Amino acid sequence: MTKKEFDYSLYLVTGRDLLPPAKDYLESLEEALKGGVTLVQVREKTADTGEILDVARKTKELCDKYDVPVIIDDRIDIALAMGADGVHLGQTDMPVPIARALLPPDTVIGKTCNTPEHVRVAISEGADYVGVGPVRGTQTKKVKHPVVGPRGIGEMLQVLDGTDVKAVAIAGINSTNVLHCLWGSVSPTGHQLDGVAVVSDIMASQDPYASSKRLSDAIKAFYRSPLRTFSQGLSTAPYKVEGIKTAVGSILRSVKQFSPLVHQITNNVVTNQSANATLALGASPIMATAPEEMADLSKVTGALLVNFGTIQNLDGMLEAGRNTNINRKPIVFDPVGVGATAYRRESAQGLLSAWQATVLKGNAGELAAIANSSEVQAKGVDSLGQGFADPASFVRKLARQHRCIVVLTGVTDWVSDGHAVARLSNGHALLGEITGSGCMVGTAVATFCAGASTAAAAGRAADAEDDGMLVRGDMFVAAIGGVLAITIAAEIAAAREDVKGSGTFLPALIDELGKLTAEDLASRANIALV
Repeated sequence: MTKKEFDYSLYLVTGRDLLPPAKDYLESLEEALKGGVTLVQVREKTADTGEILDVARKTKELCDKYDVPVIIDDRIDIALAMGADGVHLGQTDMPVPIARALLPPDTVIGKTCNTPEHVRVAISEGADYVGVGPVRGTQTKKVKHPVVGPRGIGEMLQVLDGTDVKAVAIAGINSTNVLHCLWGSVSPTGHQLDGVAVVSDIMASQDPYASSKRLSDAIKAFYRSPLRTFSQGLSTAPYKVEGIKTAVGSILRSVKQFSPLVHQITNNVVTNQSANATLALGASPIMATAPEEMADLSKVTGALLVNFGTIQNLDGMLEAGRNTNINRKPIVFDPVGVGATAYRRESAQGLLSAWQATVLKGNAGELAAIANSSEVQAKGVDSLGQGFADPASFVRKLARQHRCIVVLTGVTDWVSDGHAVARLSNGHALLGEITGSGCMVGTAVATFCAGASTAAAAGRAADAEDDGMLVRGDMFVAAIGGVLAITIAAEIAAAREDVKGSGTFLPALIDELGKLTAEDLASRANIALV
């Protein structure tokens, strides 16, 4: 018998204990179904068998009206008694093969998985779908396994390559983070989620219809978009060098036209020169670190830069990133010196799990630490050795892993969105002789990202359909533009007669950033696509 085809996109897991006071379970469920729930799991952990059966039967009667399947958590006997469409089994529940033997052949069976090995076992046992997570911490159930975040979900999804087993993410998902979850939870091979499982954001809501609709609208918008990186339209419009040069100049004009606010939580050694570089390019800097400010700031900023060179205000970084994701603004993450200590590595992984970076920027030692690669070692903030043997492959792979633009800085700079790779060969040796030149590159990249995002928002019709993008604007080109702004301005500054060394170079560099034009970028940019 053919298995039922489920729409896993908005998978509601019930929890009657979460209902607001005076809110009826069936009333809440019907509102959620009207709002867009596509699949319902009845989860009852404390009620007796008779009560669970009654709730399950009434749930199925209501869901049948909306042609929405019902799955029973754990209880094979309940599923058999009320004719459920499927069952969901945990790691310590009945094995899938035994459940399969007891249930009708068309019953869909799901399995909770917390590691890639769990997924392999679920596939071998014949599960129809897996619930992968936990994506985040949750108050609805005791989480026995570490939070894996979207990137951990991506590792589990890769195990599903070549199978028809479906996957939904579970734990801590709500309307403010669902888009981040969907964007970030993609394997390096492009395998994406089939849906998300939600509990409290719907069950605890006073308005389950509105809560479900917010989730449903975001999920539908994501699936309407072709799976892609933060740059736009790669599959239909491959990049060309001259096109990139033109687009970079256009973004610089947008920065000067809109003067976007660029929020920077940055190394306190370079705060002043980063602010001056931002102003020189035509944008406005704000250096705020208090967590309490982040919800308001993220609504008015054009982009966020998180640079933890002095690794202070980690709570502020977490809140800034979360709120910037919610408002769909670009985030540039510069994990300065990340390979130096275990604390820095743990902090970087925590930030990358808490929010979705748009651009990940660093030198060879820093990005090697992020990638857990031993190919390049670091000493403090500096890289040791000759760098990567194949930097183009490295940045492409890391961009796919993290679902973001990757900028690898050095004598030669490399930028990738996971598909295209640009090699940038501008710059001057004096950049290596001043403090914080790499941090200034992060500032310029964030400024260009803000310009691209602000211009895209300004050109977007107010009533345009949501395109499901977490960030709008071409972030691949914006990242290239930020790197070129610093390296080309450095070339011009170093050639000035009044520049005698590093002491006179820095103010000259700021001067030349302020004078930089779109024409300068186009005529001097040394770009190759590899």
